[in-house]
Amino acid sequence: MDLTGKMLIAMPGIADGVFDHSLVYLCSHNAEGAMGLVVNRLTPEVGLKELLKQLEIPASAAAKAQPVYFGGPVELQRGFVLHSSDYTSKVNSLEVSEDLSMTATLDVLEDIAESKGPDKYLVMLGYSGWGPGQLEGEIAQNGWLTTDASFELLFEVPPDEKWQKALETLGVDAISLSAEAGHA
Repeated sequence: MDLTGKMLIAMPGIADGVFDHSLVYLCSHNAEGAMGLVVNRLTPEVGLKELLKQLEIPASAAAKAQPVYFGGPVELQRGFVLHSSDYTSKVNSLEVSEDLSMTATLDVLEDIAESKGPDKYLVMLGYSGWGPGQLEGEIAQNGWLTTDASFELLFEVPPDEKWQKALETLGVDAISLSAEAGHA
């Protein structure tokens, strides 16, 4: 099963506290493993203005007002931009779906800073990764629910409401979820 372009909704009681109430967009999922970005956790320490300043990239006022997200616990010093497919990096962008791409090269931040980047985007530090079969095992152990990704959920819903809204797409109320794993 290829879950590329899907959302992972962390179940209560997930073994790894890093992912508590997380919503992860999967950029890649295949036999070699999976790579995704947490789309509902902000990094309180740094916003786009500070990030661009650290990278010595002059920025427009519009670019400066954006938050930076915690993409996951792997390679926290590395940046990723999940964005609308109206933009393609001159260096390298990964087309995840018809509507979304992911770029991890500096040129996307330079283009955002100059207001020449994608129409919609989320800037991330770090990513979430799973080895071969690891994600499938976590799903089988009731660690994650999966749902379709939506442009609205990614870019329009406030970060602190995304997890609940993702559950609602499945008709699930968070109150009804148990932190205990079980099998029928």
